Amino acid sequence: MKTAVFVKPGQIEVQDLPKPEIQQPTDAILKIVRACVCGSDLWWYRGISERQHGTPVGHEAIGIVESVGDEVTDVKPGDFVIAPFSHGCGHCAACLAGFDGNCLTPVDDEVVGYQGEYLRYKHANWSLVKIPGQPSDYTDDQLNDLLTLSDVMATGYHAAASAEVKPGDTVVVMGDGAVGLCGVIAAKLRGATRIIAMSRHADRQALAKQFGATDIIAERGDAAVAAVMALTNGTGADAVLECVGTNQSVETAVQVGRPGAIVGRVGVPQQPEIDTNGLFWRNIGLRGGIASVTTYDKKILLDAVLKGDIHPGLVFTKRFSLDDVQSAYEAMDNREAIKSLLIVDELSEK
Repeated sequence: MKTAVFVKPGQIEVQDLPKPEIQQPTDAILKIVRACVCGSDLWWYRGISERQHGTPVGHEAIGIVESVGDEVTDVKPGDFVIAPFSHGCGHCAACLAGFDGNCLTPVDDEVVGYQGEYLRYKHANWSLVKIPGQPSDYTDDQLNDLLTLSDVMATGYHAAASAEVKPGDTVVVMGDGAVGLCGVIAAKLRGATRIIAMSRHADRQALAKQFGATDIIAERGDAAVAAVMALTNGTGADAVLECVGTNQSVETAVQVGRPGAIVGRVGVPQQPEIDTNGLFWRNIGLRGGIASVTTYDKKILLDAVLKGDIHPGLVFTKRFSLDDVQSAYEAMDNREAIKSLLIVDELSEK
């Protein structure tokens, strides 16, 4: 089968790997329809973080169940599903508490890549999210909306949920990548009335506005803090969504909240240390982490997409075939695309 593989920083190539097989009774084999490139993929693509060379890549996809292990009863062959990156078991303490991104039930350490023709999906019984019907029942735009539910929309929502965004809130969203833009959607979905998006790029500013942002701030650092305070009469925001992961973004997020605000942090941290003294003196909360994809999809996000209440698929601004995956990474790396879409199996969509 064709699968995208990490060769070295700056190089992804499609290789012919053995088709995966059921290894555990909790596995499912999926035939991938659409996949995509994540902003977090760029950390190892750029050589900033480590990744084993020669490993398959990708962690976002929608597809068709081809076969299932003996213990998988919630989905069956032929079902159209969202494949969350989180692989929650659904029955451990973390999953039961709604934190399937931190599932406590071990899985083997085989690296699976979603950017390929087939995927061995672990903990398939509860974690896979069944979509009504088949891909051919949906428009191109709807398929894109559904694809975001495998990670980026759920991660944006996790930022808003972690920050405890509630109706009437003023919210600041740090980051204008796909996660930050989905954070704007999530803040509006949870009832925020003022959403301040931090963005320096015209195309992303426009999409943030389309998603519900009421204000745009292009400044960074101290200037960004001053701009937020000016917009909020010196008070600061009720909630802050940190969707970048850099030190500057986290430091700014901590400073733009009002006393008692919570920062919902979903940007993958790039530095091990953070100064928490500023949190203490202003009673600012900091929480967040790996998104609870299956939990959010089943509780709210799938229904919101199916009803047409949200359209997160607009974050896909360029599309590529699987064979052209290198260009998909380059487009995101060069900021030519907000998020790159990979069409893996066009026949399943007709």
